[in-house]
Amino acid sequence: MEIYRSFVVRLLRNYVMGSVAALVMIGTVMMVSTLQFPKAQLMHLIVIVAISLLSMTGFEWLTLKRQLRPIRRFFAAKRTDRAELNGIYERIHRLPEQAAYRILGPHLFGFALPAAGLTWWMFFKGWIQFSPEYVAIAAVCALLIAGMHALAEYYLTVLAIRPLLLEVRRLGKIQHGFEPSLGGRIMVSFQRKIRLSTAMISLFPLLLFFFATSIRLQYVDHEFAREYLIWALLIVILGAGVAMVGSWLLIRDVRDPVKELTEEMNRIQEGDFGRRMPDLYGDEFSALIAGFNMMINRLEIRQERNRQLTQSYFTMLAAALDARDKYTAGHSMRVAEYSLMIGKLSGMSEEQSDLLYKSALLHDIGKIGIPDEVLHKDGKLTDDEFDIIKTHPVLGENLLQQIEPAEAMADFLPGVRSHHERYDGKGYPDGKAGQDIPVFGRIIAVADAFDAMTSDRPYRSGMSHERALAILEEGKGTQWDPHYAGLFINEWRRRQHLHGSPDKRVS
Repeated sequence: MEIYRSFVVRLLRNYVMGSVAALVMIGTVMMVSTLQFPKAQLMHLIVIVAISLLSMTGFEWLTLKRQLRPIRRFFAAKRTDRAELNGIYERIHRLPEQAAYRILGPHLFGFALPAAGLTWWMFFKGWIQFSPEYVAIAAVCALLIAGMHALAEYYLTVLAIRPLLLEVRRLGKIQHGFEPSLGGRIMVSFQRKIRLSTAMISLFPLLLFFFATSIRLQYVDHEFAREYLIWALLIVILGAGVAMVGSWLLIRDVRDPVKELTEEMNRIQEGDFGRRMPDLYGDEFSALIAGFNMMINRLEIRQERNRQLTQSYFTMLAAALDARDKYTAGHSMRVAEYSLMIGKLSGMSEEQSDLLYKSALLHDIGKIGIPDEVLHKDGKLTDDEFDIIKTHPVLGENLLQQIEPAEAMADFLPGVRSHHERYDGKGYPDGKAGQDIPVFGRIIAVADAFDAMTSDRPYRSGMSHERALAILEEGKGTQWDPHYAGLFINEWRRRQHLHGSPDKRVS
């Protein structure tokens, strides 16, 4: 709550300073130095200003209380839910824009309407005497000053809300384990801010000087004042044009590098670290782009290191499994290589091929849970023993599901669970058939069968590659997916032909 009180004090201090500056500007420039009144009439004008200030303060205080009420209630509460945190975070972000509207609304009209009404009333009473057009000029000047005050109030409020935003994020982290964010949403675009700021900063002094000088000249020479009015109006129009062109050039100078940085960040978010942003700027954006490219370099190094660690992790798991049985040493690696070959032949992307390779490395990981007396039995397995062996796909899936984060293993589960399914539906553990079997499972099944047939076992020697290929040919459409089995058979024979040895292992 202390942070909220400090914010309110800062907000009121900024408002008072801005209001005093605007009042001094009106009092000194427009009333004292520009208008020439007898002392009695000047006192009447001071009364008008004082009453109008009271009206303005009342209307604006009510508006400010309404704007701050939800924020005060939030900081007074001991605990809030996630929706409230997100809502108040967005509401605080809207305070600068609300401050500008408050100045242009209750602030301006709370002062201008009573001032105009009292001025006309005193004019008809004969208590003040001046040209009626001065009221219109005063109204325009009040609008200009309010616009400038609103601009200053906007940027001062942007600075004032930052401690509140940090506190909301801290509370979100403590109470719910997350930090509220706008998620990239834009409250006020920088193009709008630059356009309005440039217009106000450029035109405000020009128009104020134009109106003050035109009034002042009325006391010197009416004819000259009329000629001056036309000439000065042309200057104002020219100044407005220059301000618009200048703001457009400034917006483009800022917008282009921001747009390029945004596009590059979106590309990096998709995992593309292949390019660097060209440094085409000679201002602070040059340092920003240099830092951005350095960040990409470090991310790329870290990604490659993580990839190597992940690959080593999977290879280690496969090697640990193969180490349990000297007769199956290297089986997981060979199955992974064969599966990768089939995946590339089928047109898989690099990303999918990598997932397939890792799935194949882990396809038998469930055998870690199979008792040694069953896994290492020299002779033929009994039906009960074979039923135990048949549990290894599900054991493997369950094992991988224990690894955190769970989503990191999700892509490998289908291949591990389904690599013993048959295309005709007679496989295990789920009895799936045809296209219902996951793609990774259908591919690994071909690679696993080929390596099993061509590898030596305690109870038999491995068959020749040509014999294993013939069995795959016979089993297309029944035991194995005909498309993936066909791709493997054709590629293996093509490679055998190139190597000149029909029975040489090629990978």
